[in-house]
Amino acid sequence: MRKADLVATISEKTGVPKVDVLVSLEMFFSEVKNSLSSGENVYVRGFGSFVIKKRAKKIGRHIKKNEAIEIPEHYIPSFKPAKIFVDQVKENVTSLPDEK
Repeated sequence: MRKADLVATISEKTGVPKVDVLVSLEMFFSEVKNSLSSGENVYVRGFGSFVIKKRAKKIGRHIKKNEAIEIPEHYIPSFKPAKIFVDQVKENVTSLPDEK
């Protein structure tokens, strides 16, 4: 499902115009990004948590030059689904659409 499909589905189910749904969705994404950028995690009860994870510094390899490079410590965004969300997916999904 793409963002346009999500907007259309929400619009159909709620009766809210697509443009309003799109604005709300974009605002949600923007606020999550802003919160994570400022170091604050976002918790949505029953859905999951958008959190910041710390990656320790490590030694990597520059493949073309075949030399070791140091990758500095950095932070990345991550999503951890809520237990109720995970359980719901486990109950309802038996196989992925591209699996035969």
